[in-house]
Amino acid sequence: MKPDASIRPSDSLRNVRYEIRGRLARRAHELERQGYEIVSLNIGNPKAFGFRTPETMRLAMIENLSEAEGYCHQKGIFPAREAVVMQQQARGVTGVTAEEVFIGNGVSELIDLVLRALLNSGDEVLVPSPDYPLWTAAVTLNGGRPVHYPCRPENGFVPDPEELARLVTPRTRAIVIINPNNPTGAVYPRPVLEALARLAERSGLIVFSDEIYDQMVYDDAEFVPMATLVRDTLCATLSGLSKVYRACGYRVGWAVFSGRTRAAADYLSALELLSSLRLCSNVLSQWAVQTALGGYQSVKDLVSPGGRLYESRRTILSATDSSRFLELAPPRGAMYAFVGVDTRELPAFDDQKFALDLLEQKHVLVAPGVSFNVPYRNHFRVTTLPDPATLREVFGRIEELLQGYASAAAAGGAGPADNVVEATSRFK
Repeated sequence: MKPDASIRPSDSLRNVRYEIRGRLARRAHELERQGYEIVSLNIGNPKAFGFRTPETMRLAMIENLSEAEGYCHQKGIFPAREAVVMQQQARGVTGVTAEEVFIGNGVSELIDLVLRALLNSGDEVLVPSPDYPLWTAAVTLNGGRPVHYPCRPENGFVPDPEELARLVTPRTRAIVIINPNNPTGAVYPRPVLEALARLAERSGLIVFSDEIYDQMVYDDAEFVPMATLVRDTLCATLSGLSKVYRACGYRVGWAVFSGRTRAAADYLSALELLSSLRLCSNVLSQWAVQTALGGYQSVKDLVSPGGRLYESRRTILSATDSSRFLELAPPRGAMYAFVGVDTRELPAFDDQKFALDLLEQKHVLVAPGVSFNVPYRNHFRVTTLPDPATLREVFGRIEELLQGYASAAAAGGAGPADNVVEATSRFK
């Protein structure tokens, strides 16, 4: 290679996106270095908004510090895996032992591992749209083809099992279910989950159920663990400490396998091999798992009326209800709102241009809807973690920007989608 030749990245990254921490986020950091205060609503990071990990979890790690200086078993320490088993049993999941539990450096690492152990080139995985984009990226990076099944705004972002069934082909290996959902906050009704379980069983698909927000549900929403419904195929339940226990930095997640585990012996052996290659996950943080799952579940206070997450969510509902421009399918779980913009009011609206303008002009960072693999351009995601006062200020700024778009359009000026390429060129 010539000394002045550029170093090209792998072609495998050509179709991989993770805009939540992408160009807009980098521009936000630039503005912060210039002295601007940015309200960053692009990431669900509880610590950034004053939430603390329960004290008992920190004490559990301190007390076991001397036990965390060496490698542990590739699947994780036994007390952590056994605590996950006990949680699953309490939820009605049967036939699971510590041998079916894999601890990882967050659910993010496990998403990559469970797909890498499964996929051959060209294999298909059914992924929701909108999705948490790591699922689409991980399928692509591991040689698979993500096939997005629509979760439509007009249906409260709940999938239609019959529509999904029509996407199954002989190359389909698995279906991804994110419930409660990121980015939409949808909580799937039991009949929908039952229909998806039967579809997976009929088609011989592995079910990957991402349940990291399992205890974050509001009002009368019911969270139904997928593993209680799947019997005649393999089900992998993925969860962890990051969200419910406000411990993102601990990087502890788990995948627990149920259903037809005997028929999946070779696959689980492959997953153990991959786990061995990275030696083990963070040992110290694993000592917090037993205390977290067996202790007081303080998240219930946060999602109940009067609780911080509940009241912040209510503030967003009120702001969107009173807006001329905004639409929202009320999030029933998780810590996000996937807000729509009424294109009858703003026909030329473009989510990426809007996100850039909101950052540059109003110093608020959101994630545009296209970040979540949707075909439409009129949504954006915000986290519900800020306090109500901050959220009222944020939505006031959003309303000002949208009103400015409407006024410019009425006066015959540039619409919000004009010169999108020019406006975003500074990121290139």
